[in-house]
Amino acid sequence: MTVLLLVVIYIAFIGLGIPDSLIGSAWPAVYKEFQVPVSYVSCVTLLVSGCTVLSSIFSDRIINRMGTGRVTAVSTIMTAAAMLGFSVSGNINFMCLLAIPLGMGAGAIDSGLNNYIALHYNASHMNYLHCFYGIGVACSPYLMSVALAKNSWRSGYRYAFGVQSAIAVILLISLPIWNTVSKRADKNRQNGEEIETKNGSEIKILSFAEMIKMPQVRWIWIIMLATNAIEYACGTWGSTYLVEAGRFQPENAAKILTLYYVGMALGRFLSGVFAARITTWKRIWAGTAVVLAALLVLTIVPAAGFFLVGLGNGSIYPNLIYLTPYHFGQDVSQSVMGSQIAAAYLGVMLTPPLFGILAEWWGIQTFPVFLAALFGIMTLALVEFVKKMKTQGQYREV
Repeated sequence: MTVLLLVVIYIAFIGLGIPDSLIGSAWPAVYKEFQVPVSYVSCVTLLVSGCTVLSSIFSDRIINRMGTGRVTAVSTIMTAAAMLGFSVSGNINFMCLLAIPLGMGAGAIDSGLNNYIALHYNASHMNYLHCFYGIGVACSPYLMSVALAKNSWRSGYRYAFGVQSAIAVILLISLPIWNTVSKRADKNRQNGEEIETKNGSEIKILSFAEMIKMPQVRWIWIIMLATNAIEYACGTWGSTYLVEAGRFQPENAAKILTLYYVGMALGRFLSGVFAARITTWKRIWAGTAVVLAALLVLTIVPAAGFFLVGLGNGSIYPNLIYLTPYHFGQDVSQSVMGSQIAAAYLGVMLTPPLFGILAEWWGIQTFPVFLAALFGIMTLALVEFVKKMKTQGQYREV
């Protein structure tokens, strides 16, 4: 039953990824149809990310009340409905309105399932989980490229809605499995067994004020913000950069963006494969090195550059997420996890409008420089976080 639940969680993470890459691959066609400035994509992404941040911050309370399974199912239904609404949007204002349920649904899924896997499964499963997210985000630009080839970005959203709806049905059907596994875990705890968890700590909810006083938490927030900013900058502006600066056709740019997400999924898969042989922190530093190489080739061979960015950066986030209970303790892991997801989506929220402003000032050809700046911030924060954890005796090589 536990294995079956793991499969369901993997499927749910495909659903988490599907909406994230749609707006970026569709935008070159959307902004021209709506006759709005190219930078207006930030209006949509800002609302999606802002609502995701709010949802992540309060996820520990929502999940403790409703349960991870119910929250995941309801949230997936919300995101499916939002995508259907996107497909019939007549203007940017309607898209912005639909961005609210899209963001609220994503935050609860991300925080809840990440913490569940971190507590109950090993590092390979965490990487495979995010590999399935990579499958979801790779699927979307491909579907959109098919739709754009027929001059219909709306059909791309409808295709994605169909896939998301099927996932929502699976999650609804699987709710009894969550209940069965939960009851079995409770019974094990009553019998003094610790099969389902890494330790027997009681859950403690930390306030934002308590967490912000912890320097190691502040550094992990910066890392999460930067690595996700890199990811979302590529997802949101990658196609537009290729069209405007690289002179690619929109459908071909969407295919290259698909390659980027394939790289992300592959990086997470390989990280999971090597989890038993290479420690988590070594995999994190290996991913960082690959991103550095990617930035060097991005302007020369864009397709290879985007693929390598996905390959390297994709493994950093899930590996850091997995280390949360080890670094901070199982008792507060859901609170810290929620704050990390919120920091990640803060990066997602700020990146599109920030680069939109830079693109208006200095041109979209500055995109690789922007990525390099984010990479520098992330690397510095990684170094400082490791120093702080070693100083406090909390550093873990697992």
